[in-house]
Amino acid sequence: MPRINLPDPSQMNEDQLRVYNKVVSGPRGKVQGPLRAAIHNAELADRWQALGELLRYKTSLPPRSSEIAILITAKSCQSPFEWYAHRIEAERIGLEADIIEGILHLRKSKLLTDAESIVFDFSLELNQIKSVSDFIYKKAVDYFAEKTVVELTALVGYYTMVAMTLNAHEIPLPEGVKSAFELPQHGARA
Repeated sequence: MPRINLPDPSQMNEDQLRVYNKVVSGPRGKVQGPLRAAIHNAELADRWQALGELLRYKTSLPPRSSEIAILITAKSCQSPFEWYAHRIEAERIGLEADIIEGILHLRKSKLLTDAESIVFDFSLELNQIKSVSDFIYKKAVDYFAEKTVVELTALVGYYTMVAMTLNAHEIPLPEGVKSAFELPQHGARA
């Protein structure tokens, strides 16, 4: 059960419904995941969906590289819904099962291209140490150029926000879907 009310269109006010309709008519085709929580603040949800659309569909990163970065972030943030949604997308665009399984265990597949290997290393470091070593940063800039490295950094940051929202509000997986990984237990905090 989610910790937050997830309104359906019949419960939304005019501003919320405007954002909902914008998302449904855009490349996502539906409102799911964190936007279900963000819709409580229509302006936040609108800006959120616009940034998400830009970072997911309109950067210089190829879709395979974007999904690699997103899956690494989903696994690193222990976000079952983010992993579920983006595993489906990764499979849809042809990311090999060995690559996806490798990311699930935070290990690099031999099937990664040179570019994908750099995206893997950059995304993993950014998630694990909250920065990137000089070596990996230079490798990324030399291969992609600065614009793409800025976009990759923003993509990882955005999907970290997505994961935290999904996790904090316990946005549920669809009925019958099991988490791909063991989750830490929530404990009472003093």
